[in-house]
Amino acid sequence: MQRLLAFCLAAGTAMTALAAGSLQTIPVKDIDGKDTSLKAYNGKVVLVVNVASKCGLTPQYTALEALYRKYKDQGFVIVGFPCNDFSSQEPGSADEIKQFCSSKYDVTFPLMAKIHVKGPEQHPLYLALSGKDAKFPGDIEWNFGKFLIGRDGTVIQRFKPTTTPDSPEVTQAVEAALKAK
Repeated sequence: MQRLLAFCLAAGTAMTALAAGSLQTIPVKDIDGKDTSLKAYNGKVVLVVNVASKCGLTPQYTALEALYRKYKDQGFVIVGFPCNDFSSQEPGSADEIKQFCSSKYDVTFPLMAKIHVKGPEQHPLYLALSGKDAKFPGDIEWNFGKFLIGRDGTVIQRFKPTTTPDSPEVTQAVEAALKAK
């Protein structure tokens, strides 16, 4: 019963955020467990990515970090959300995830606490990003799915997990979003 109540409250939070036109108000926790939200990146172009350390797509961390470093001074940020929803490919603790990302891929972009991106415990942010009322509805297919959010907090584009961060499709979308005021 508590799980159902929590899901209903989360769904209400996600729908309220969508009605208000902002994903930025949905509460999340950073990798250290501190309360935050995408509002911390207000005015920036944000690429939200569900990440995992033991996935065939994990090497995308290299291209994600390169993309972040290339555009961060222009108002761009990548926010990684570790997720263990797909074949248990992110089993680690927050400390293990941080250690892996920094030592193996030199990740400097923000990482959040591990969340669920699908199923009955889907985080409100991902419900807002991919739910039936979202701009790009549909289930999260796998790790490394990407959502590009404009400076105004609205979703601009969704990219499949296999679309690499260094693909022309992603870089052109990021560049266009950065130019839009």
